[in-house]
Amino acid sequence: MNVPLFLTWLRIAAIPLLVMVFLFAPEDSARPLSAWIFGLAAATDFLDGYLARRWNQQSSFGAFLDPVADKLIVAAALILLVYANGDTWLVLASIVIIGREILISALREWMAETGNRAAVAVSQMGKWKTIAQMLAIMFMLNWFPLWDVVPVYQIGYGLLMFSAVLALVSGTLYGLAAWRAVRAQKIRPV
Repeated sequence: MNVPLFLTWLRIAAIPLLVMVFLFAPEDSARPLSAWIFGLAAATDFLDGYLARRWNQQSSFGAFLDPVADKLIVAAALILLVYANGDTWLVLASIVIIGREILISALREWMAETGNRAAVAVSQMGKWKTIAQMLAIMFMLNWFPLWDVVPVYQIGYGLLMFSAVLALVSGTLYGLAAWRAVRAQKIRPV
């Protein structure tokens, strides 16, 4: 096992730790510790891809597992936030984000089967969505104002709404790109 793949597995292993700390740690430390766990896991997302490219340790299994790890930890964190602070907008944004991830994963799998994987490759907007989403979740998990002044939860909430909009827009763009590829090859969608 190489270092980038180890970091991806570490991100998956962080999920039960995140859940346990969020739900069972003392109230005054649960939220900040959860934010740190999520933040460190999010950092491994950027680090594993960088190291895999830099050290030429890319693998098909790593390419498969990396987005799965991302989606699992994001979904777990969003479910925890909805559980703890589930207002209507947070619930809707979480549904949009998780639903988009499931749909895009399925779309990419289908497009790979038709030989059109490149049509739904990761876009710059998708990368911005991921950055906004990771920061939003980390801020929202923290909950407490930074230095008793900076309203990190509210900043994270705004970022999450922004990332939900980006998720809708980028998901639509991926869908249109796939539709164009399907039409160009006259692939039967069903």
